[in-house]
Amino acid sequence: MTAWLSAGILFTFAAIAFVLYRWGNIRCVGVTPVKTFTFIAILFTSGLDVGLIMFPLTEFAGYADLVASPEYGFTNALSIEFGFWAFLIWGFYFLTCFYFCVIEPRVQFFQIPLIKLINNVVIIGTCAFTAYLLLTNLPWYIPELGDGESIIGSFYLIVFVVIAAAVYSSTSIRYVRLLSLATTWLFIGLIAVMWSGAFLVEGSSIGEFASTLSLLGGYFGNIHEFVLPLNDYHEFYLYWWFAWSIMIGQFTARFVGGLRTYQVLAAMLIFPSIPIAIWFTVLYYYSVNGLETAGFYNIMMAIVGVTFVINSLDSLIRLYTDNLNLSVDRVGKVKYFLGNIIALSLLTLLFKLDFLQIQWVGAVVIGLFFTCFGYILLTKFKEVSEIECSPKENKIDFNKIELIN
Repeated sequence: MTAWLSAGILFTFAAIAFVLYRWGNIRCVGVTPVKTFTFIAILFTSGLDVGLIMFPLTEFAGYADLVASPEYGFTNALSIEFGFWAFLIWGFYFLTCFYFCVIEPRVQFFQIPLIKLINNVVIIGTCAFTAYLLLTNLPWYIPELGDGESIIGSFYLIVFVVIAAAVYSSTSIRYVRLLSLATTWLFIGLIAVMWSGAFLVEGSSIGEFASTLSLLGGYFGNIHEFVLPLNDYHEFYLYWWFAWSIMIGQFTARFVGGLRTYQVLAAMLIFPSIPIAIWFTVLYYYSVNGLETAGFYNIMMAIVGVTFVINSLDSLIRLYTDNLNLSVDRVGKVKYFLGNIIALSLLTLLFKLDFLQIQWVGAVVIGLFFTCFGYILLTKFKEVSEIECSPKENKIDFNKIELIN
């Protein structure tokens, strides 16, 4: 599967370069445009999940162990973590966001019945994987509820409540927007609290924080190393990003509010990377200095992780129910709630049983990339080559979102 992944990555970056060359200066306007800060908040909170909060503290030591993993020797553990989560990798989201905002309305590839089915299976499967990640990480972050290792009934209940909350939030696009903004500020608050704990309570200095932050230069100085998979674990991450890419592109494309194409790329690469860089720097300082996170800090991280999961799931539930024409108005509230909750809960258990793998989902998405490209070349080349702007029916009206359920 490594060759398939590498082919998908090279194709993706080649496509990004072509998009910038051909359409780099056109204005991108979605069907429900919002202001730039709201767009970035929706992108950030929908495009990330619980792993951002819960993975780093468990991974730094592995990246620093060059005896077990010599392939990480070209830079430091903080840069490795950042490279797996930030900057260049967000180009995947840019490509799909641009495609669904500007090209898909002319091509309608994802309206082909078989493609629509595959696309929605990908979305639903990735929703379940997100819930599964929360389930498997809760024992480490809330050991007070168990032994710190086993998944107990309380954790299943938490995940069930999270799924139910996300289904409820998905019933209105206004809830999605408000939750995205609230989650963004909650994440910023978590960073501030943990920074205060490390650099005020523990007596550390601003200079020590700046010195730790400067380690991220190891990423930008070796950015080419992160393009192709370094090992099986990096391959897992890259497939995971592919699995998310099409659905995040579909969802965020509707909210683009008139940014030019190059500005959309810059916004997606830079703005999410700033809080990720600060967050990882704080966590790395805790890790290398042996500062304790058990108790209050872990509970705070779990709470923010839960809000990220709800935020991610409500966006994706909204997306696949819209795609399948299974809105609340059409099927009714009871069927909408029960159907989504049961489906996601069962699929979460399938991931728990190792019946499903996120790598399979990512491999299918790469296949959709190639198939879409072939479809355009064979049947829609003229239409795509004549594109000079976003669909003309999309107007910049920031009040439009208030009129949508």
